[in-house]
Amino acid sequence: MGDEGASNSEVVLEACRRNNTSLLNEVLISLKTPHDIANLLNNAKDGVGNHCLHLAASYGSYDVLDILLDQENLEVDPRDHMERDTPLHKCVRFINTIPPAQWESATSIADLLIDAGADPRIRNKSKLKAVDLVDPKNKDLREVLQKAEYSMTVGDDVVVLDPKDEGPTGSASDSE
Repeated sequence: MGDEGASNSEVVLEACRRNNTSLLNEVLISLKTPHDIANLLNNAKDGVGNHCLHLAASYGSYDVLDILLDQENLEVDPRDHMERDTPLHKCVRFINTIPPAQWESATSIADLLIDAGADPRIRNKSKLKAVDLVDPKNKDLREVLQKAEYSMTVGDDVVVLDPKDEGPTGSASDSE
């Protein structure tokens, strides 16, 4: 009778819960290609549909999140099955549970997700963005999320306008 042990997905999820970088790195090193790593990380889910980033954000596992977000082709805005939350929503929910004295350091988790491309404009099943979940007394976290949302919105406006800028060459005044 073989002794299989935990699957790579189970090990990754446990590493996310415990902020265990050694455990996570063992699995990542055992995989052959960045594609294999991305496939594992994007498909590893617990019984209620939380991806690895959801768990790491829910438990405040900064060090594990930092490693995960360095992996190529990692989906940074997966939705969980229950609330349709992104990892950024889970991060805010986690920060709301800790004492206010720890808010400043925990806000670095939100910064990490945003720097990796997490979209603060995404709404969950209750039509709430991550900023809508912030404890009203946590002005710093609210500001981080509002600035990120503004930056993404302005950035999207610029991208939308770019195709118009690439119209016919020359200006209308040159056609005289």
